[in-house]
Amino acid sequence: MNLFTIMENDALYIIKTIEKSGFEAFAVGGCVRDILLGIEPKDWDICTSALPNQILEIFSAHKILLTGEKYGTVTLLLNNTPYEITTYRIESEYSNNRQPDKVEFVSDLKTDLSRRDFTINALAYHPEKGIIDYFSSEKDIKNRQIKCVGNAEKRFNEDALRILRALRFAAVFNFDIEDETANALFKYKKLLKNISVERIAIEMNKLLLGDNAGNIIKEFFPIFEEFFPELSPIKNFEQNNKYHCYDVLVHTCQSIDHAPKDIYVRLAMLFHDCGKPETYTETDGIGHFYGHAKVSQIIAISCLSRLKYDKKTIKIVAGLVLKHNDDIQPTKKSIKKWLNKIGEKEFRQLLEVVKADNLAKSMYAKEKKMPAFQQIEPLLNEIINQKQCFSLKDLAINGQDLIGLGFSESKRIGEILNTLLEMVLNDEIENNKIILLNVASAFLPSFVKGGSRDI
Repeated sequence: MNLFTIMENDALYIIKTIEKSGFEAFAVGGCVRDILLGIEPKDWDICTSALPNQILEIFSAHKILLTGEKYGTVTLLLNNTPYEITTYRIESEYSNNRQPDKVEFVSDLKTDLSRRDFTINALAYHPEKGIIDYFSSEKDIKNRQIKCVGNAEKRFNEDALRILRALRFAAVFNFDIEDETANALFKYKKLLKNISVERIAIEMNKLLLGDNAGNIIKEFFPIFEEFFPELSPIKNFEQNNKYHCYDVLVHTCQSIDHAPKDIYVRLAMLFHDCGKPETYTETDGIGHFYGHAKVSQIIAISCLSRLKYDKKTIKIVAGLVLKHNDDIQPTKKSIKKWLNKIGEKEFRQLLEVVKADNLAKSMYAKEKKMPAFQQIEPLLNEIINQKQCFSLKDLAINGQDLIGLGFSESKRIGEILNTLLEMVLNDEIENNKIILLNVASAFLPSFVKGGSRDI
């Protein structure tokens, strides 16, 4: 396959410039893999026989960031784009199961590629020599298979984050995991305790956005239990009612794959039913989960906080989890009240959560709930497109208008505006300035006298 026409000019320039100085250079890793998968690379990494100090000398006229010189990597900035250039190397001893204790620079490409995590990432490319494949990488890509380079147990002992990277690649590319690699994943899953929670969160986010995320979580659930132990009870927990045809774990995983690739929505699907085992009750053999949304929210907050997710993410996901089982009627009145409560963006996310939840239920549940649910989005779009009133900023009058009527206390003005908005949302009055002012005027006498009025 000729990648020359696809390769960025800057990457070609780097390779050619290094070669003019008497060294080897290749594009390597994910960029080559992505091209073979028909994906446009996000970046181009270069490996070379040149040592870091030689790279600095070769590109002395350019801006270079010394971010990983210890490990043989320098970052060259060309046209405001970073390119990592790394010297061929081997690594020895990973005492912390993450970073090598030391690296040794070598002179040949094959030795360098042999230290990499998975065969799909152990490819190199040269614009004239073509693809360099020492480990049947192209075959594994064609067969859609994740396989470690060399000994799988050694690879995961070197860097335990590779355990999640394997799962992430399988989820994102919809690949299977080769048996020896899969067995090593399970065997060394406890090494994840040596990985920073921030790195786990990053990999988890990427994994959740994969096309095959739900299936991977289901198949390798014991690994996810290592950092989300609160989820353990959902495995094999039967729901025992006509709305569900799967246990809680399978339902959760199905709902993830039905959800759009919005990280807030997919995180919400991961946690939305995790409180069910704790709240399970049974009547005449029928299972119930009263209050499970609140328990699920508490668990979600605990898990996300432990992995040091940012406050915004925790707030949004916790809100979606708490509201996922709330009643949303297919009426403008109901939709406007939801819009007033949480805003358009979060309401649309909530609709996606509810939709994914229902699509992962029994046929009975889908036939009962989906027809009415499908009416909500058109009504929502109509409200938004017609700029119908659902918040104070949409109200046809404001505080200045009330001051013009004779109101003076800001607190009371706020109360009246909220009362008028509530009346509009309930379809009691139109959002018309004259009508709103007339209604507001009816409240004026009691305020002028300094009394209070039940509004």
